[in-house]
Parts: sequence; C-alpha cells; structure tokens
Amino acid sequence: MNILQARKAISEFLIEDIGTGDLSAELVFSPDKEGCGIFLAKTDGIISGTSLISLIYEVYGADVDVTLFKHDGEEVKKGEHIAHVSGSVIALLSCERLILNLMQRMSGIATATHKAVTLLNDPSIRLCDTRKTLPGLRMFEKYAVRCGGGYNHRIGLYDGVMLKDNHIAFAGGIKNAVELVRSKLGHMVKIEVETETEEQVIEAVSANADVIMFDNRTPDELKHLTTLVPAHIITEASGGISADNISSFSGTGVNYISLGSITHSAMPLDISFNSTEGKKL
Repeated sequence: MNILQARKAISEFLIEDIGTGDLSAELVFSPDKEGCGIFLAKTDGIISGTSLISLIYEVYGADVDVTLFKHDGEEVKKGEHIAHVSGSVIALLSCERLILNLMQRMSGIATATHKAVTLLNDPSIRLCDTRKTLPGLRMFEKYAVRCGGGYNHRIGLYDGVMLKDNHIAFAGGIKNAVELVRSKLGHMVKIEVETETEEQVIEAVSANADVIMFDNRTPDELKHLTTLVPAHIITEASGGISADNISSFSGTGVNYISLGSITHSAMPLDISFNSTEGKKL
C-alpha cells in the first residue's frame, strides 16, 4: 500500500467525518484528558487494517500509543484483542469510527479471500481480485486481498490493457484490437484478451496476447481450452465462479482465477472499540 496515497485518502476521510470538529467529544472532554481502549474481535476471521491504526491517529494529529496484538494477514478469534491504544480521549473517540470502518471492511475482504483460497485448494492457481471495488477504497481493498492470501489484478485502467467484448466488437476483432494496442504500447505493459468461445481463444493465441481470459467457462471447458494455449501465455478464468463452486475449478490448469465477490460482496468482520476505563486487561 502506497503510504502517500493512504495518508491523502485518510485525510479526506477524516475531513468528511469530523468537519470543523467532533462536537460530542470536544464538548465533553478537555484536550488534556487521557484514556485507553481496545479493539476487539467479535467473530473469527483474517485481520487487515491494523497497519492503518497508527497512521489514522497521526494524520488526525494526535500522539497515540498503539500496541498491536494482531498483525495484518493473521487469524483472529472471537474475543481476542486486536490492539490497545492510549492517548487523548478526544482523538480516540474522533478516530474510532474511521478505524473501525476501514478495519472491518478490509478484514471482511481478507477473510473472504482466505476462504476462497482454502476452498479452491490448488496452489498452482492464484486467486486474484477485480476492479469491482468501492470508489476511494480500492488501495485498501486490494491490500486486504493480499492479506487474505490472494493476488491483485490490474489496479486501474492505467496499468494494464484488458480487451473485453466491447473493445473487440468496436475494433473489428481480437487480431485488430491487439495489433492496434501493440503499435502504440510500451514493452512494460501486458495485454489481456477476454474470450467467450474456442474460436476467440485460438484468435487470441494467434495474436500473441500476453494473457487470455476464459469468460464464464465450466471446469470441463477450461481443462480443454487451456490445452490450446502455449505455456508462455498466462491464462485466467473469470465469471460464474463463487465460494459455492470454486472447489470444482481446482485442477483446471488455469494460472489465475479472478473473483469480484471477494471485494464487492464481502461481509465486514465484526470488530468493536471499547474504553478500558475502570476495567482490567
């Protein structure tokens, strides 16, 4: 995760939530009031976003001491402490919701990714995400996928060419589309072609695409289609794959499976923040 981009995004998130000030915290507590609290897991999962806790307090402008008991990518059980924080009570309360929102969202994605990787149970196939992320949260969501044992597809439209059905239709075919891109593209960027039929797979191979995606193919179809693709061309399966059926795609021979559901449909992990005032840790 790029720290400069993360810092900028967090600043915008804090401005959106706090505006000109936290009326609840600032009207109840003095600036020198200190306190402690814990972030607590309320269900099992894979944690992600703990690395943002200190950064959020820092961007807010507070000196908060953070002790992590769980680190990104680690398993967490219901009732376990994720982190202990101590510092300005105003800072702890003003930043509470942003930390929880990000950590719950990211941990949910990491957990969904880990589940899908486990169900697939095929180390020869890498599970990756898509661009189906919430605007403004992509860097955090794609980081969470990595925490869950997955890999990232392209980050945006700028770092990889992906020729889908509409590109191909407007360009007059796969061969024309690939040739047009090759004539203008630098050597550092790969070209991926989405295919829907065996004929398109053969055309994409002939056009020497770097990556060939098989769209909405069954496991049996994939086993056949991968035999048509030379080893130097990366293969990817996408569409119609979910946690319910991903185990059936084990052994299909593709290099990657991309899943939009691990980001757009992930259930947030239940995490709470509790004051430790008068409590024993």
